[in-house]
Amino acid sequence: MTKDYYKILGVNKNSTKEEIKKAYKKLARKYHPDVNSESDAAEKFKEINEAAQVLGDDTKRQQYDQFGNADAFKQASGFQGFDFSNFGSDFTDFASFDFGDIFDRFFGGGGPFRSASRKRSSRGSDLRYDMEITLEEAAFGTEKEISIPRNEQCPECHGSGAKSKSDILSCPECHGSGVSRRTQRTPFGMFSTTTTCRKCHGNGEYIKEECPDCDGTGLVHQRRKLKIKIPQGAEEGTNLRISGEGEAGQRGASAGDLYIVLHMKEHKIFERKGDDIFVQIKIPFTTAALGGEIEVPTLKEKAKLRIPAGTQSGTVFKMKEQGINFLHGYGRGDELVKVEIDVPTKLSSKQKKLLKEFEKISHKKTFFGI
Repeated sequence: MTKDYYKILGVNKNSTKEEIKKAYKKLARKYHPDVNSESDAAEKFKEINEAAQVLGDDTKRQQYDQFGNADAFKQASGFQGFDFSNFGSDFTDFASFDFGDIFDRFFGGGGPFRSASRKRSSRGSDLRYDMEITLEEAAFGTEKEISIPRNEQCPECHGSGAKSKSDILSCPECHGSGVSRRTQRTPFGMFSTTTTCRKCHGNGEYIKEECPDCDGTGLVHQRRKLKIKIPQGAEEGTNLRISGEGEAGQRGASAGDLYIVLHMKEHKIFERKGDDIFVQIKIPFTTAALGGEIEVPTLKEKAKLRIPAGTQSGTVFKMKEQGINFLHGYGRGDELVKVEIDVPTKLSSKQKKLLKEFEKISHKKTFFGI
């Protein structure tokens, strides 16, 4: 019976390999027997795979287009139907079913009969380091040195875990592939189950004699000193990723990353509000009444602030660009200065006399309205 592989995948004859791959992926997920309980799902899934095997291969597709039907193609190319034995799944566990492997086999991965050898590569774990910084360090940036404990590649065996190179042997159980296969016949055809090799744990090789320095792990526990650049504008919870400075990977695998989480130390006088800083300053009541100039602390040094006459307690003044440097771009936040009038609690007799005179004058002006 003639089969239209283009129709099966829902593509046309001018479709690119990428479009065919995309169509196959969508249909394969839809009709996989583990997720589709319809009675014809398994047959459709088999048909989809058959179409993808032909249209995903340039040579087979050309022959199929030339002969125009599946039967003629099979006779000319020796194609006797799709062999599921290299799929690495018996449909018992959809979560472990790797569509990526199938795509590789169909679309430029060497065909369905390529070697399924895959050695396990265990990437190193990521590390977290919590660091406290001051407000000044956050405002202007800094560089700090830290010391972290971590697993590093064993310098004696260079991470192999073996005493010598001759002690690294190919696994006889899986013949270096790292996986074990079991083929079985089912109502849907021949299927194979792929599992991690129990002897070599997926490495494809085993160690005859272990490195005495690391006991065969390829890793040693050491402390490493690192200089960390803290960017200006950093804030509470800022996360810095240092690539490759986490735990070393096993047997040459890539190292994990180091994440620096920043925390702000409480400042004695300043309170941070975004990129602005806030400070409260007490001023004499005479300065508030008569006006004047006061010194105000900033993140770097003291600065002058002009207080106009008649300033009320609680007034907030803004000192431009005396705050935190922006994390992104140029510029700085502001410093907000809230003044509180300092009322003296101890007065000399002369001060009392003068204040009473001031009180009389103030009341008199208020009473007569002048």
